[in-house]
Amino acid sequence: MVSMEFFANTAEQVLSALHADREHGLTAAEAEKRLQEYGANVLKEKKKKTNLQRFLDQFKDVMILILVAAAIVSFVIAWIEGDAKAFFEPCLILLIVILNAIMGVLQESKAERALDALKGLSAPHARVLRDGQEQIVDAASLVPGDIIRLEAGDFVPADARLLQSAGLKSEESALTGESVPAEKDALQAVPADAALGDRANMVFSGCSITYGTAAAVVTATGMQTEMGKIAGLLSGEADTQTPLQKKLAALGKNLGFLALAACAIIFVVGLLNGIPVMEIFMTSVSLAVSAIPEGLPAIVTIVLSIGVQRMVKKNAIIRRLPAVETLGSASVICSDKTGTLTQNRMTLQKAYLNGAADAIESGSEDARALIRMASLCCDGTVTFNADGTATHIGDPTETAIVYAAHQFGDTKENLNAAFPRIAELPFDSDRKRMSVVVETEGRQIVITKGAFDGIAPLCSAGDTERGRVVNDAMSREALRVLAIGVREIDALPQPLTPENLETDLTFLGLLGMIDPPRDEARDAVAVCREAGIRPVMITGDHVVTASAIAKSLGILQEGDLAITGAQLDAMSDAELDDTVEKVSVYARVSPENKIRIVKAWQKKDQVVAMTGDGVNDAPALKAADIGCAMGITGTDVAKGAADMTLTDDNFATIVDAVREGRGIYANIKKVVGFLLGTNIGEVITVFAAMLIWHKSPLLSMQLLWINLVTDSLPAIALGMEGVEDGVMRQKPKPKNEGIFAHGLGVRVVLQGVMFALLSLAAFQLGWQLTGELAGGQTLAFMTLSLSQIVQAFNMRSDRSLFKIGFFTNRKLNMACLASVALVALVLFTPLSIPFGLMTLASQLYLIGLALSLVPLFVMELSKAFGLIKHQK
Repeated sequence: MVSMEFFANTAEQVLSALHADREHGLTAAEAEKRLQEYGANVLKEKKKKTNLQRFLDQFKDVMILILVAAAIVSFVIAWIEGDAKAFFEPCLILLIVILNAIMGVLQESKAERALDALKGLSAPHARVLRDGQEQIVDAASLVPGDIIRLEAGDFVPADARLLQSAGLKSEESALTGESVPAEKDALQAVPADAALGDRANMVFSGCSITYGTAAAVVTATGMQTEMGKIAGLLSGEADTQTPLQKKLAALGKNLGFLALAACAIIFVVGLLNGIPVMEIFMTSVSLAVSAIPEGLPAIVTIVLSIGVQRMVKKNAIIRRLPAVETLGSASVICSDKTGTLTQNRMTLQKAYLNGAADAIESGSEDARALIRMASLCCDGTVTFNADGTATHIGDPTETAIVYAAHQFGDTKENLNAAFPRIAELPFDSDRKRMSVVVETEGRQIVITKGAFDGIAPLCSAGDTERGRVVNDAMSREALRVLAIGVREIDALPQPLTPENLETDLTFLGLLGMIDPPRDEARDAVAVCREAGIRPVMITGDHVVTASAIAKSLGILQEGDLAITGAQLDAMSDAELDDTVEKVSVYARVSPENKIRIVKAWQKKDQVVAMTGDGVNDAPALKAADIGCAMGITGTDVAKGAADMTLTDDNFATIVDAVREGRGIYANIKKVVGFLLGTNIGEVITVFAAMLIWHKSPLLSMQLLWINLVTDSLPAIALGMEGVEDGVMRQKPKPKNEGIFAHGLGVRVVLQGVMFALLSLAAFQLGWQLTGELAGGQTLAFMTLSLSQIVQAFNMRSDRSLFKIGFFTNRKLNMACLASVALVALVLFTPLSIPFGLMTLASQLYLIGLALSLVPLFVMELSKAFGLIKHQK
């Protein structure tokens, strides 16, 4: 790279030094060459761990280390005793530990790939001039010498010297610490010793444009940027653990302490009753490990990741995993109107012809003539794509008229050819109207369009009094109304001024337009209401327009208020706190208003989702519990501040995301309930048996096999359960509600007791009927394994399985089939010998199968009699 102080030189000197072309930019070939030379425009990330490092990290858990230590001790004892059979147990323990470590590495790699994919979806882009054409490219592909365009809302993609600017301001607090945006000027001369904050003719990577527009030449990329020089301070990745995961990790530690205490008691009881030290040692250690759901945090991560991928398919990109949990608690959604609740496309709704109203759909020649005249007085255009969609270019009201004319068969091209424009007076804010002169068949026609109040005084013919009544009626319906006046002239007046041209018009009629509500938004609002979520419209539009749209969508209901930003400014915080629950529409609001609204709702202990697309929306997006940026119209700054980006700018997508969030949280509760219930059952089984019979009903390797087979596979599949139909008929989850709320904690303990009673009964029956301890352990192993597999189906819903369908979760079906096959592998093959199992009489297998099905009947009866209530 050329070594020079770019800010201390003129724009032309910088362009020359970088061999850059102001007018055409770099060629694609030159850009590729420089990309190879300078590297990608990205900051270096922390070096990723190798698979070996990840593998070794899996052994940092204390309980895993205890298990490894137990295996080593077992190896040593087997070696000393010279018993070949004794080697099987430590080998199995090590095999399970290694398999768990491999699974951990695979899960970590998958999560990293998913994260990289999401980073790619939300990666910043840049507008760059290449080969003489303006293009949108990934910011990572920028190189020194590229000419970039910037406007309010953009992140600056690289350090750059300004070539031209208009009212430019840049937020540089990340670099300079200045809280106020810095004013920029491409023509400002800057001394060579100027501090970073004084380089007014430069913009810097990672900062944002808050006002104005500019063109600039890239001077540094990647680690060579000012941000790159301090990248070491910024390279630390944020903690991706969600609050729920932290709670579960703490729960695991507490269970660990309880398990160790149980092990200590069992160890003492075993020694006092003459049980061999090795046996009681291995039983104690395996009990401790089986009591702790080590895989729970990993499974929760998998469930969250699956949910994030589901949301991507539904047009919502989640930037932070905790947002998935928070979504399930959303109780207020503050949404913008334009494009989110509406179609973001003005549409011609009504036409009034001088003397009589005429519906657009009638297709009358008079209606067509009115729209034709209006279209000729429009500069907007509509182009039609190959897929049949239309692209509107220009003022939305004009493109609505042009599109309506097209629907009548009058394309813009045909109209321009038949009525060529020979003169015009452009729209200006003082006159509030526009006029053109067109020629046809030797006649010259003046067409003027604008607000009715501006057109009516210019008309000498036509029923303007009736027109005023209709205009007011249309305005009350929130339509944007344009009046059309025409007159025929013999020759263009000289000079061509409004006073000479826009006079003695004939009032032709009125056109009423509106940005119509999205059909799906209306349904989504109804779903919100049913789900206990309050929809609130916050918009910069007029209060009349906003109220009309809000009423049609069901947001503004009887008794609700619609207020303006000015009225909000006049309220004290206390007055707003008293009023906020009554207001459904805020119109003409400022960014400061949005933050006040969010905080007022949060004071009511509500979880607030807020949509936004502009630079000024960023503070409100950050203040909200869930910030939702618009993917189509949203600025980079808004997307950076948000937790979620809507790729279709659709209110219905927010509601879908809330539904997914609730479903994900429900699935996590199911997984937690399943894993803890089964683990508590195992602990109680071994602990009680040791106290009653001084014998373990399950050997350490049997316990480990049960945990590997009956916990992990069904638990992961349970986390993939589809979102239940009734999830959006439930009230939002309170902010501080624990995962064991609604009786889940009590149910987990009772389910653990149920597993223990079944296993102990099986152990006693097997031991008594076979006369051998191995017989009791075999029947207990079978019963505990299969009953936990059955329990996975029970945990799918608080509703009866007969209502939701036994086998509607295909992934769970496959996981449970695999688990049953692995249990059968140990029960009915030669593997049973090293596992300490024996062949039983057929009637005992039937008893074991019957005991395994008991959880199904118990849970179904509990659901039927309301002991397990469906959350409402």
